[in-house]
Amino acid sequence: MTKAYDLPPRERVVLRYLVDQYADDRPEQVFVKFASGDEWTFAQLREETLKAAAGFRKLGVKQGDHVGAFLPSSIEAIKVWYGLNYLGAVYVPFNPAYKGHLLEHVIRTSDASLIICHHELVGRLSEIDRSLLTDVVHLGGEGADVAGLRRQAGSILATTPVDEAALALDHPIEPWHTQGIWYTSGTTGPSKGVLSSYMHAYEMFGPETWPFITSEDRYMINLPVFHMGGTGLWNAMLLRGGSVAFIERFQTGKFWDQVRSTGTTVVFLLGAMAAYLESQPAKPDDAYHPMRLMFMVPVVENVPQFAERFGVEVRAIYNMTEICMPIITGPTPSLPGTCGRLREGTQVRLVDENDIEVPVGEVGEFIVRCDRPWGMNHGYYKMPEATAAAWRNGWFHTGDGGRLDAEGNYYFVDRLKDAIRRRGEFVSSLELEIELCAHPDIQAAAAIAVKSEHAEDEIMVVLIPSEGRTIDFPAVVEWLGDRVAYFMIPRYFRSVDAMPMTPTEKIRKNLLREEGVTPDTWDREAAGIIIKSERLTL
Repeated sequence: MTKAYDLPPRERVVLRYLVDQYADDRPEQVFVKFASGDEWTFAQLREETLKAAAGFRKLGVKQGDHVGAFLPSSIEAIKVWYGLNYLGAVYVPFNPAYKGHLLEHVIRTSDASLIICHHELVGRLSEIDRSLLTDVVHLGGEGADVAGLRRQAGSILATTPVDEAALALDHPIEPWHTQGIWYTSGTTGPSKGVLSSYMHAYEMFGPETWPFITSEDRYMINLPVFHMGGTGLWNAMLLRGGSVAFIERFQTGKFWDQVRSTGTTVVFLLGAMAAYLESQPAKPDDAYHPMRLMFMVPVVENVPQFAERFGVEVRAIYNMTEICMPIITGPTPSLPGTCGRLREGTQVRLVDENDIEVPVGEVGEFIVRCDRPWGMNHGYYKMPEATAAAWRNGWFHTGDGGRLDAEGNYYFVDRLKDAIRRRGEFVSSLELEIELCAHPDIQAAAAIAVKSEHAEDEIMVVLIPSEGRTIDFPAVVEWLGDRVAYFMIPRYFRSVDAMPMTPTEKIRKNLLREEGVTPDTWDREAAGIIIKSERLTL
């Protein structure tokens, strides 16, 4: 009898075996639909994968080797990833925004001697300690030579004759073998390389975790493929034998046309993406498209209204690169702010700083574990202290704050490092941002803590106005008074045209905190608007 914690066979989990199987079983079925209208069948996917694998073998790549990829989100990055995994090598993508000390850090901690580099990024290698690297493949053009590195032409990954006997493995690739090292965004400190097995990808995105996605679906991927958010969704559809629509980046104005032209049925909307769609003027054809399901993190304020307008089912989740998608909502949740309920095969607790479980309704840190072995990350590569700190007491500590209600619904509150403590009260930046974005004049919001002349923090919000509008700060203060607790009303307000963003569309709050109160910031208290506490008596 199969137990819930048994591992599925490698043929259902490992990329190499799945690519071979689908090329044999359904060679003419489309796996990738591009925005241009071009397509790849499963047979073409295997052909491109084998060509890349042959090139890597010619470069000396062996099973278990770590290979770096310093590439923008593109189909070339997918070929590199698939070619490496086909050989049982470890794919190690680096964010193309990295430079200087941060780039040096991820290369040094990756143990990669070979790096595949976009030709326009090669010059950045000259500016850092690259002593562990030996070879650089220039992809997409001719970049500058880098002292001490052998230059390899990108054509080697496309023109090397395929000899399948030369691509044989030393031993089978198992579900617990490392598929990739995914570096965290590093917005507040050195990026950590998350060790992720094939089983981790299966547990996070596989058919048992998301049974409501099938082989008939086409998942639009518009998140970076150097990040788990993008690569994980490719894994999701390969594991099912479904298909993907590959869009290199999210663009509000083109989104629905791309959904229609690619036949997309499922999408993941991160950060402000859903808010941007919601803010567009309503159109008669808003629900005229093949999309049936949208994942959102976080969800918009009124999920049922959004779902009805666009004719879709909406689901929220709680997840991060290191864990296993432990919390998922049912279809179109009506509870504001919920990220769902615990799914089978996972365990979650909310704890204080001593790992003592907090009472229902109180904010604690999410800690997680999975029933299946290898169903979550197996550490931070070459960072033993960070691994030990995260995996203490047998649970993975997420650094996220959340709460649980009496009915078993979980709510993500904030990254603990983004939480604001004001006048003895805990303020969720996320909850405040959701309220602010409900204002018709506000398109996007970031709430941060700034130093107070008193104890603890003051709240500052940085806002992007809606198109064609300006933000009246005193009016927003008055409007918030009817919607949030008195202690959540910010003291400082600032309007900007754009936020500093990570490539995964997350606001870089650390940069906003560094800027702090700028000369163009409006101070509510200096303007004479004082918020008094709401004292109640019985």
